[in-house]
Amino acid sequence: MNKDDLVREIKQKQSFLCVGLDSDLTKIPKHLLSYDDPVLEFNKQIIDATKEYCVAYKPNIAFYECMGSKGWETLQKTLDYIPKNIFTIADAKRGDIGNTSAMYAKTFFENMSFDSITVSPYMGSDSVLPFLNYKNKWVILLALTSNEGSKDFQYIDDISKNKLYQNVIYKSSKWGNERNLMYVVGATQLNEIKKIRQIIPKNFLLIPGVGAQGGDLISVSKIAMNFECGILINCSRSIIYSSNGYDFAEKASFEAKKIQQKMSSLLLEKII
Repeated sequence: MNKDDLVREIKQKQSFLCVGLDSDLTKIPKHLLSYDDPVLEFNKQIIDATKEYCVAYKPNIAFYECMGSKGWETLQKTLDYIPKNIFTIADAKRGDIGNTSAMYAKTFFENMSFDSITVSPYMGSDSVLPFLNYKNKWVILLALTSNEGSKDFQYIDDISKNKLYQNVIYKSSKWGNERNLMYVVGATQLNEIKKIRQIIPKNFLLIPGVGAQGGDLISVSKIAMNFECGILINCSRSIIYSSNGYDFAEKASFEAKKIQQKMSSLLLEKII
């Protein structure tokens, strides 16, 4: 999916919601365990309940590969079930020497047909560029995260007082452009988002941390949005685990719609 398609979907649905499919066999409703593939059934019902209100789905690959070959099969079937007009993110956080990254890119872009993949920039340009060689595919680069450990490295100052995460964005923004390169920025980092927007005003940001992790949708959106919207807000647990009963899909739909309605108001303020 290219940038024009994504922006069009945002405008049409008046939403920039990404639903995270972090589907844990130990957390899904117990009545689904009677199915041959409980996680797939859970995902299908969540997708049916939320597809009207979101523009992206983000399966976290760890929740699938931990189940071995069965998990990879579930992941592919989940991807196949997602409507083609909805942006797909392989939350895989890959990144290795060039020839290895090329194989990761082939896995998720050719074999599985995801629209995008999250990538770690730690090993530098040759670990990222193989992913950027694909037309109408996206790299979503880890920039600034919300976890407690982000302070261990991401905020280290260099001699010119630039933080490491800022240097990552400065440098990597030259490897691609706003049509194939997004950045992961945690929703709890409001002050830093202002600085990030000065560096990359046109790139999309994937913003986790709203909802169960404490980030505020309205505050972060007003700071991070650009003239094309330019953000995807990821919500996982607050939507997919809003109920563990027979009404889990209905409750997920309710939560997604509630977020979409707030997003619609924010987009109207930006006249998007």
